[in-house]
Amino acid sequence: MAYFSVIVPVYNRRDEVDDLLRSLAAQTHKDFEVVIVEDGSTEPCEDIVARYAGDMDVRYFYKDNEGRSIARNHGIEHATGDYFVFFDSDCVIPPDYFATLTRALQEQYVDCFGGPDAAGQDFTDLQKAINFSMTAFLTTGGIRGGKVQLEKFVPRSFNMGYSRQVWERVGGFREMFSEVIDMSTRIRQAGFTIRLIREAHVYHKRRTSLRKFARQTHVFGMSRITLKLLYPDSLKAVHTLPALFVLGCLALVLLALLWHWWAILPVVLYAVLLWVSALAQTRSLKISLMAVVTSFVQLFSYGTGFIRAYVWKIMLRHGRDVEQEIAMRKGK
Repeated sequence: MAYFSVIVPVYNRRDEVDDLLRSLAAQTHKDFEVVIVEDGSTEPCEDIVARYAGDMDVRYFYKDNEGRSIARNHGIEHATGDYFVFFDSDCVIPPDYFATLTRALQEQYVDCFGGPDAAGQDFTDLQKAINFSMTAFLTTGGIRGGKVQLEKFVPRSFNMGYSRQVWERVGGFREMFSEVIDMSTRIRQAGFTIRLIREAHVYHKRRTSLRKFARQTHVFGMSRITLKLLYPDSLKAVHTLPALFVLGCLALVLLALLWHWWAILPVVLYAVLLWVSALAQTRSLKISLMAVVTSFVQLFSYGTGFIRAYVWKIMLRHGRDVEQEIAMRKGK
């Protein structure tokens, strides 16, 4: 019986699953099983999973479409390991990942862990630019928990894990936006330990178009308000920064139109700082320029999502029923 159970929810991601399984088959440390849960895909990947059956312990389950959280829970129910590891289907895993993770847990055991993400050398320029936007301290990297953190580290679904003991006491994921933040909050409240294992990184492809990226981060901003309804103390001042950035940029643009173009200089300065930081990290003029665009897209989409949900759910008390949110928190 393998110690780790790798659980991956999948929805119409055949090519990504192939890349993910190929990277798992190349692991130097083999003490894991893989559980692929197809969440009602119209383009199933069972044949792709079957190709790797001789390379590692991999099992495939198909279920009706109910959402990624329920798919993860379905995978947990069929897992046999003592420690569950969760990847997104658009990840590629470095060959020494499980060797690194095993060594880290032996040196300092932790009930729940998360690892960082990075851009692979074979990623497109847009994917590398998006990766910078999602991990840079100048955007929201500090909020998400990177090299420099503005709040307690919270694992993300593309690279996280927790023990069977956590699952037996805390339960599985809720089907909601930002379900991993909700899960991490419940794990902490139950008294379990959580930490970042920096060495256990994955290559995360993320969204492949600016439109998909903007839609995803817009939802992230909205979900922060859902989390506030579930956990009133969870909303910190740092979480409002993207919304303040949106309002500040709009105010400066309006001031520039009504008064003097100099008013826009703070925005220009911030764009320059983004470009310099991205250039230092990527060593590419093209990618660093694209990173400025993706960073503004990320901040504006997250910020507008936050503002939209705050007005609709908090101020106007419309949309998703607030009492239902509280009932969910109480497990009703």
